[in-house]
Amino acid sequence: MAQAALDAKAEELILLDLRKLSFSFDFFLICSAGSGRRIQTVTEEIAEQLSDKGVRPLHREGRPEGGWMLLDFGAVVGHVFSPEAREFYKLERLWADAPRVRPRKG
Repeated sequence: MAQAALDAKAEELILLDLRKLSFSFDFFLICSAGSGRRIQTVTEEIAEQLSDKGVRPLHREGRPEGGWMLLDFGAVVGHVFSPEAREFYKLERLWADAPRVRPRKG
């Protein structure tokens, strides 16, 4: 998921390990995109690359023009924010105790 977001030119990407903090999911991918169109591109690239590997999102939420989209793949949830929405929701601060993981290539 992280590599797909980077391939689509997502910005300020972080991956949070929530396995010890949440019973609902294991990882949060959080990244930014500068416009609604770019948010759409990033989420489409993530969904397409994972679909090519036989993985489909369980749920999608949000709208690019609203500054936020979510892709729920079960154990991993991806959030693509506009810079303004990311600052407003501050998920990194909400999950400040979560270790950050360096995304792997491939």
